[in-house]
Amino acid sequence: MAIIDFYDRGWGINPDGIAYIQGERAYSFSEVGELSCRIANRLLALGLPRQTKGAIWAGNDVTAWACTLGLWRANMTWIPVNARNSAQENHYILDAFDCELMFYHSAFEAVIAELRPTLPKVLHWICIDADAAGAPSLDSWIAGTASSRPDVDYDMDDMVMLSPTGGTTGMPKGVMNTHRSLQTFIAHFMLACPYGAGDPPVNLAAAPMTHTAGLLAVPCTAQGGTVVVVTKPDPALIFDAIAKHRVTEFFLPPTVIYKLLEIPGIEKIDMSSVRYLMYGAAPMSVEKLKKAIALWGPIMAGGYGQTEAPASISNLPPDHHFVDGALAPDGRLSSVGRPNPLIRVEMMNDANEILARGETGEICVRGDLVMKGYYKQPDKTAETIVDGWLHTGDVGHIDAEGYLHITDRKKDMIISGGFNVYPSEVEQVIWSHPAVQDCAVIGVPDEKWGEAVKAVIELNPGQTVTAEEIIDLCKNKLGSVMAPKTVDVIASLPRSTVGKVLKKELREQYWQNSDRKV
Repeated sequence: MAIIDFYDRGWGINPDGIAYIQGERAYSFSEVGELSCRIANRLLALGLPRQTKGAIWAGNDVTAWACTLGLWRANMTWIPVNARNSAQENHYILDAFDCELMFYHSAFEAVIAELRPTLPKVLHWICIDADAAGAPSLDSWIAGTASSRPDVDYDMDDMVMLSPTGGTTGMPKGVMNTHRSLQTFIAHFMLACPYGAGDPPVNLAAAPMTHTAGLLAVPCTAQGGTVVVVTKPDPALIFDAIAKHRVTEFFLPPTVIYKLLEIPGIEKIDMSSVRYLMYGAAPMSVEKLKKAIALWGPIMAGGYGQTEAPASISNLPPDHHFVDGALAPDGRLSSVGRPNPLIRVEMMNDANEILARGETGEICVRGDLVMKGYYKQPDKTAETIVDGWLHTGDVGHIDAEGYLHITDRKKDMIISGGFNVYPSEVEQVIWSHPAVQDCAVIGVPDEKWGEAVKAVIELNPGQTVTAEEIIDLCKNKLGSVMAPKTVDVIASLPRSTVGKVLKKELREQYWQNSDRKV
């Protein structure tokens, strides 16, 4: 199926039903479907070829999402632009990815006006909510355009999404996802989070729709369900939307979940409508996961994916957090679940040899979920996809029950005194301390050990902790080799716009006078 076929499936099931809600405004399937058709017909009338690249620069917004649907309906390529990125980073993405179309919200008119003269490849500018200087409004741009569905040919390997990588280790690369890879993601999600007949999902899009939250809107509407759109993952907005619209599913990164857990009176919030609170995109503290389950019940749903294998390499459904009615052991809870059924997952060594079950190696993935490659970077593609296997850069193993465990990123591993130290193992222990909200463990230069283990900690409001407490906790749980030698407490860890801790930024201050690259 083409990616737009999933929206049209929901449109056929529930044409007069509510597809999206934003604030007090409800949008029916027919309203958004017809708007996407008019956008697609206008794009095709311009004579633009398949896979023409268009970006949408806006926050979470239903009309902006309709522009994405319009691009897909015309078999063109969506470039997700995170409105929280710096102007410089988005400029790089738009230029390097050869963007030709720009839909943007008037809230970003000032930055668009500044960047526009330096983006000569962008030939068409459309302001989605108002007429602007040099850019028609969306309404005027599509005036007189037919709302019928265009007849468009597509190939399953046509690129429909060109996403920037996280950029945590350098300038972002462009990940080319196709109808095929996104279809596989949607199939994985619908298998992992099933709904019965007459029980359509109500999805809450609180995290940026330019990332996982946007993709998760697709299987929801494919089932005739409703997506409730909020502008940001603000606790008040989240809880108000859950109560008002009886939300059944939503995604949040661990860092946001940690903050929710510390809100005074959180135990009084009604989460009874929620069936799946999905977490991922970064390691999850087992202790905080237990706290969430104790607070909200069996709704936590873990998972693992990458931009290069969108959002669904493995899945840990709510019931897999339990064994015989009791909370599962930590060894299960620290996993990212079992590999999803439409792909193959193996561990490989540095010689690209498949390792035996239980052995630790690089997590490699094969199947229709895998990206087409990196845009205009065949050398990087060849390094990452070898003989059909996507090398994720993550190190892990699969246990005897088939659960996948991520030890760490290969680049984050610390070699201290000849011993391999995986930061995520140390972080799990530090997260268990009640004063700690979040932490990052990194390697820093050390004359004796080569690298020494350092913990950088962000505390819960009003809490204190000493370095000795953290070091002793880790020594008791892990031994002296893996315990931090030093501990820094800072006000806030540096994070990307989607909540990932930027360890590269942390390391830079300690390695700036070293010959080693961080």
